[in-house]
This record gives sequence, C-alpha cells and structure tokens, in this order.
Amino acid sequence: QVQVVESGGGLVQPGGSLTLSCVASGFTLDDYAIGWFRQAPGKEREGVSCTSKIDGAVKYYLPSVKGRFTLSRNNTANTVFLRMKNLNVSDTAIYYCAARGRKGEGWGYCKPNEYTTWGQGTQVTVSS
Repeated sequence: QVQVVESGGGLVQPGGSLTLSCVASGFTLDDYAIGWFRQAPGKEREGVSCTSKIDGAVKYYLPSVKGRFTLSRNNTANTVFLRMKNLNVSDTAIYYCAARGRKGEGWGYCKPNEYTTWGQGTQVTVSS
C-alpha cells in the first residue's frame, strides 16, 4: 500500500521550532517529487516547500517561510523532513506531506492538485 504518514506537529510558542517528519511506505520516496503543504482554518491548501525529482533540488519555498523553514530528506529512512524555526501565529495550520504520481517528475509548481499521494496531516499550533 502506497502511503505517507506525517508526524511531529504540536503546540509551540511564537519564536519556537518544530521538525515535521514524513515517512513513506510502499514506494521509494527519493524516486518522486515531494512537497509539504498546509491548510489553515477557512483557507485553501497552499504549497510550503517542494522538490523536483528531475534534479533533486528544493525548488520552492513559500515566500513567508523562506529562511525559516528547511526541507530535507533521509533517503535511507525513506523520510522527508520540514524543519521550522521562528514560528509565528500565522504558521498555525494542518501540515501535509504529498508525493507526485509518477517517478522523475518535476515540482509541479508546488500546486496541491499536482500531487496525488497525501498523508493525513499533522496539526501545528503556534500560540502563547
């Protein structure tokens, strides 16, 4: 069964840090373009950071998280991470990991509808 499972969310104070993990099963994560997305209450799902499988580079960070969030992979563990620092209240959302549908694809402009395998999400709440 092809799936991804996110973990690592929680409650953190403004200025704090969290690291989210996304473990894949049923497929090799490194063969696919991967993205992190988030959805805040009442808002549309948006791309946070996405990689291309064409050259393996991280292609996109949402402008509001650039310099604070870092996407990385541990291919041995079939896991991708999202390290988040200097969190603020506007980062509060459910965070999702997703993979594109075919091996070797690009980053799909980090658009949610370009990604086909989704996890259940992990809640990140930034509050004092």
